[in-house]
Amino acid sequence: MQNSSRWLVLFVVSSGLLLITLDNSILYTVLPVLGRDLKASQSQLLWIVNMYPLVMAGLLLGAGTLGDRIGHRRIFIAGLLVFAAASLLAAFAPTPAVLIAARGVLAVGAAMMMPATLALIRVSFEDEKERTLAFALWGMLAIIGAALGPVLGGALLDRFWWGSVFLINVPVVLLALMGTVFFAPRVEPDPSKHWDLLSSIQAMLMLGGLVLAIKEFAHGVHPMLAMGALALSLLAAVAFVQRQGRLEFPLLDFAVFRNPALMAGVLAAGFSLFAIAGVQLMTTQKFQLVEGYTPLEAGYLVSIIALSCIPTALIGGTFLHRIGLRILISGGLAICATGILITAFGAVSGQVWLMSGLITTGLGIGAALSVASAAILGNAPAHRAGMAGAVEEVSYELGALLAVALLGSLSSAIYAAGASFPSGTPVAASESIVAAVAIGAQMGEGGQALLAEAGRAFDAAYIYVLLVVAFALISAALLTAILLRNHGPGSQSMMQQTLDH
Repeated sequence: MQNSSRWLVLFVVSSGLLLITLDNSILYTVLPVLGRDLKASQSQLLWIVNMYPLVMAGLLLGAGTLGDRIGHRRIFIAGLLVFAAASLLAAFAPTPAVLIAARGVLAVGAAMMMPATLALIRVSFEDEKERTLAFALWGMLAIIGAALGPVLGGALLDRFWWGSVFLINVPVVLLALMGTVFFAPRVEPDPSKHWDLLSSIQAMLMLGGLVLAIKEFAHGVHPMLAMGALALSLLAAVAFVQRQGRLEFPLLDFAVFRNPALMAGVLAAGFSLFAIAGVQLMTTQKFQLVEGYTPLEAGYLVSIIALSCIPTALIGGTFLHRIGLRILISGGLAICATGILITAFGAVSGQVWLMSGLITTGLGIGAALSVASAAILGNAPAHRAGMAGAVEEVSYELGALLAVALLGSLSSAIYAAGASFPSGTPVAASESIVAAVAIGAQMGEGGQALLAEAGRAFDAAYIYVLLVVAFALISAALLTAILLRNHGPGSQSMMQQTLDH
């Protein structure tokens, strides 16, 4: 492919990726407004956020194989069209239920696009070093999209109604469609690849049951529902694994996980997005609901992570063959954990420490994610490019999904346990910081004590949640260091040998 054409392909598919990752995080600054305007409960707000990564993670593996079967260019175009239609439905949703459903349809379009973005990059870049740089830029855009979501959401809310955060997708889709038609390579489809819908349904039941179980166990209101959801998740997981073993063309070939470098790339992608989503979700809520920031101001604050990831992402992608996977992935995760610990300290010590922590977090994430794609796709067989791309994106979505489900539920539980309101305070205030702020505002001067107590309880939850994220990242750094003990500087050629096979 001509030099200019392949970089145009990268630009086109990255615009689709930017849409996907923006929609994963753009609602973080919008949640308080949705709770007010749509009268959405705390549970409904979590499902509005969770439905998107949940459905996407369930469909990604199937979409990757489907792209191998019918052509990645074709499925990317179809995904763009579905995404545009779902964006219109979400923008004008009259109720929380309709918005939750629209987010599910958005995820269908995103799942169709995501594996195709990496597959199109892989076939467009034949030079190993150029491909590594392209993957690094792809990963950097994923981070930027996730981090700029709250900024864009806040900026749109300053001027328009909440539906504008979805309506903005439509013109970007139109530009991406034109670019795909003119520049994306036509990859020959492989009709021998089979797409298995039942496996995708099993994956969604597994993830959906897990999310519901986490939420119910955290709140402790319906223990039987939590146990039932967990049982459903386990049964679906067993059925999925057994079915993959029987299929001639499985959606997920578990043999690829025997490669330690590929496994380390999966862990880097998942834990990095777990960290990004967790820090963004908690920080935007804290500074809007407790500190009184506007959505735009809160968005600007967490965008520090995205800006900080850029230099290390570029360095990692450009000099991977000199630095090596181990330093970039394990070291990046360790730096990220350090940044989150500094951020937690900054929550009680001032803005300088807080911003220093967010900057350090971004530097670490940029290093780890810059080479996650190279580690995964570079260590998967060429004929399984679609599946490998889907594996990476499932790890992204699973990381974001668990961050919202686990950390959102954990923060709610810690807040509810730590809040001590005077008798007569509505029960809703002790269950949700959003409800407490709304009730306190209605009470006027008499609500100041309620707001102060709610803020104190949420601040404690914020610090505890960040400590959990930091512990998870430290564990991931140690595990990836073990997996990558043979992948120091100069080992990049090992990935090319895998590609050649």
